[in-house]
Amino acid sequence: MSTPKTESWGFIALMALLMSFVALAIDAMLPALGQIAIDLNVQDRNDVQQVISSIFLGMSFGLIFFGPFSDSYGRKPAIYLGMSIFIIGCLISIFSQTFEVMILGRILQGLGGASCRVITISMIRDKFEGAEMGKVMSLIMIFFIMVPALAPSIGQLILLVATWRAIFYLMLLLGVISMIWLALRQEETLVKEKRLKFSFGTIWNGVKETVMNKVSRSYTLAAAFVFGAFISYLSSSQQIFQTQYGVGKLFSVYFGVLALSIGSASFANSRWLEKYSMEILCLKALKFMVAFGLAFFPIALYFDGNPPLPLLMIYLMGTFFTLGILFGNFNTLAIQPLGHIAGVANSVISSIQTFISVLIGGTISHFYDGSILPIVASFLGLGLISLLIVRRIINAHLLETARNS
Repeated sequence: MSTPKTESWGFIALMALLMSFVALAIDAMLPALGQIAIDLNVQDRNDVQQVISSIFLGMSFGLIFFGPFSDSYGRKPAIYLGMSIFIIGCLISIFSQTFEVMILGRILQGLGGASCRVITISMIRDKFEGAEMGKVMSLIMIFFIMVPALAPSIGQLILLVATWRAIFYLMLLLGVISMIWLALRQEETLVKEKRLKFSFGTIWNGVKETVMNKVSRSYTLAAAFVFGAFISYLSSSQQIFQTQYGVGKLFSVYFGVLALSIGSASFANSRWLEKYSMEILCLKALKFMVAFGLAFFPIALYFDGNPPLPLLMIYLMGTFFTLGILFGNFNTLAIQPLGHIAGVANSVISSIQTFISVLIGGTISHFYDGSILPIVASFLGLGLISLLIVRRIINAHLLETARNS
């Protein structure tokens, strides 16, 4: 891989920072969930999981809005709006005295942070194309992968010297820095001549066309189910590691190892795509996920939902490796038939997928009772449903190809 031009490094660093906001806002809070439950008098400890799931709920609405908004008014104004909402969410959470108010702040963080997830990709596409865009994305993804691995450690370090509210101060500070950086050092990447008229009708038409397209709908649902299982884990991870297994401050280490499993799979996926199609890779990954679940679920039952930690880590590392293959491929396959409305379709697909995932993951994680059985069952059951969906759409494609030949 050749080195990007010198002037591109500042842009790459800014895009990496912006893309990392949501991951930081989620994962840095994980070590603090126990303190939050005590300080805000959360009666049911499973309710504190809403600190995680609520940010995804906000994202599901923001994802569908900011893409079309940036196509009409420019990338920078859209990020200014999104980051302003994110900062307001930080302030509400910092000064909240009740759990409900803090959840409102988290929803606003997700709503505003969605702008970074959608618009950074658009800005990269505005400036680069082809192989050069691929190189820039590869460099950015290195940072993007590292944030989930390191964010819990950052949160844990802050808790050594301050309260959980200081984590929100860090997010607020980074939000202000990114906005100043964007204003002073980054030009607008979407020229006025290429801007489109903003219309809710355009968004609605995009929703209808995306939902009515069988291929797009199928891969969006398949992604939503497996991501729902992942959200159930993410919401329960602090309770699993710190409460159930008593790892204490080593939680961030265990969490980071699992996050790196997803990152390593993303790297492997880029290599395997030279040999296999995305459809085949998704099919193989789902088969492995289901196989891992079928093998591990009886073990978890034997230990009454509390298997030895090394066995649990082996199971989760294998499962998360399959997730790393599925995430990127599913989104690409879902948007593939909708290239003529790619911008709106990407927002719609991401929004629908996230919303369904939150409903599924939030429901499953609420059944956590000191046992990892609900999480293992969710990866097994939802992975099987996704496998059936993918197998069906592949078989339909093969049948259609045979008829046309």
